[in-house]
Amino acid sequence: MEMPSISSSPRTVEEIFKDYSGRRAGIVRALTYDVDDFYSLCDPEKENLCLYGHPNETWEVTLPAEEVPPELPEPALGINFARDGMNRRDWLSLVAVHTDSWLLSVAFYFGARLNRNDRKRLFSLINDLPTIFEVVTERKPIKDKPSVDSGSKSRISTKRSSDGQVKSNPRLYDEGYGEDEDEHSETLCGSCGGNYNADEFWIGCDICERWYHGKCVKITPAKAENIKQYKCPSCSTKRGKQ
Repeated sequence: MEMPSISSSPRTVEEIFKDYSGRRAGIVRALTYDVDDFYSLCDPEKENLCLYGHPNETWEVTLPAEEVPPELPEPALGINFARDGMNRRDWLSLVAVHTDSWLLSVAFYFGARLNRNDRKRLFSLINDLPTIFEVVTERKPIKDKPSVDSGSKSRISTKRSSDGQVKSNPRLYDEGYGEDEDEHSETLCGSCGGNYNADEFWIGCDICERWYHGKCVKITPAKAENIKQYKCPSCSTKRGKQ
């Protein structure tokens, strides 16, 4: 595993937050969409394994760095050892808590030279995002989904028909949407955990009723127009296994 050199480390608040966001996105994916792969890699029969998130939004389960002290703070060691001794959901929650701590330690390792106000601003940016623990345990409300278009020309909203079935309903821009924007500001992407943004295309799953950035699930507005019932990757995988 390659670690960045100190000379190439992010130095400004914006650079550090970008690094944090990339690592966070990779870990969110490991503990949600790629959770089966992550689980299988954490073999208790192996040595002390760590979960790393990388700035390019990828994740990796591997051994810790050998140098002492390491170039960056290390994640929790031996996350694999407790895997089979705990309920799967509890184990993932435990890994999430330790990972949140690691992400903060890396961010503030890079931010050690920042002044007081910049450190405060960095923490404020970080604190605006839900923690990994909140995403994994679904502590943040996701069900309060936007129901009309966000300004993108083709955004999917879900509505229930009289027979109780959830149906997709592509809608065009509604001039009254601005009144509802604050109401949906707490909506989180089921993939990356990012907050709702009116400038981005989102799509709602008709099965679990979660909302996703179109880019996170690789759905464009054009594709959305032709989808009668959208199933997110997680629901598609569950149905496939059944």
